[in-house]
Amino acid sequence: MSNIPRIQGVLSPVLTPFKANLEPDVPRYIAHCKWLLANNVGLAIFGTNSEAASLSVSERLALTDALLAAGIPAHRMMPGTGACSFTDAVTLTKHAATSGAAGCLMLPPFYFKGVSDEGLYAYYSEVIERVGNANLKVYLYHIPAVSGVPITLNLIAMLRKAYPDTVVGVKDSSGVWDNTKAMIDQFAKDGFDVFPGSELPLTQALAIGGVGCISATANVNPAAIHAVYAAYTANGGTPETAALQAGIDSVRKIFQALVMIPAMKRVAAEFSGQPEWATVRPPLTQLDAAVVPNLLAQLKALGFDMPGFSRQ
Repeated sequence: MSNIPRIQGVLSPVLTPFKANLEPDVPRYIAHCKWLLANNVGLAIFGTNSEAASLSVSERLALTDALLAAGIPAHRMMPGTGACSFTDAVTLTKHAATSGAAGCLMLPPFYFKGVSDEGLYAYYSEVIERVGNANLKVYLYHIPAVSGVPITLNLIAMLRKAYPDTVVGVKDSSGVWDNTKAMIDQFAKDGFDVFPGSELPLTQALAIGGVGCISATANVNPAAIHAVYAAYTANGGTPETAALQAGIDSVRKIFQALVMIPAMKRVAAEFSGQPEWATVRPPLTQLDAAVVPNLLAQLKALGFDMPGFSRQ
């Protein structure tokens, strides 16, 4: 059994800053992670919004090591370790578990489509068995619009039956409340942690047994999203909590109306005064300059700010 506490609350799939030459900007990355932690947000490094699919295995390992060397606590991290090759997934997952990470967020192998639950079970089982670490905590990553490979309720049940102490949660980025609710209803009572992949249903999920959210916009609005989580866990669904939820919903809807990674990076560049924050790796492109004034104006109208981010 693992002695690492179960991670809950608000986590961010941490944006990966790049230099002009497209190499990861390690000092800026460390500073961003420290800012998120200072705002009570955990680190789902190498998630979708981290541009993880554009990072090599060696880059992910090196960035993780850089965070650890900088004193970032491993138990606040949930690295993304899924890969099309189970051997790459083993390398990433073993490194995370050995480092003491709170868990690993694992995409299914996403190249082949139409694969069976049995095939996906074999993939996850192979990784778990080869890592062979009692500290390993696997969080399944359901994002079918991007991966094309769903994490079904049946697959969760299969994995939970075989690995109840290892497969302990899921991030549901389907954007379908009925699916999130079904995951919570069927599995939360047995200690399975369900994180919606957005803050939009945060209080709705907490009300029925969800444990937080893993949200892209926690990169830019961390304190406000955590405030909703803290208010609900302390006082439940009060009018004050509802007002806080409405506030974070408004910010989220501005970003998700655009291509979110370039939009968040452009806003990070604006609030830090560091233009290189806007850099993305191909095949992504920077946010169209024509939409930037409206984006910033909408955020200003909401009183949006990123206190402390300018010091990075």
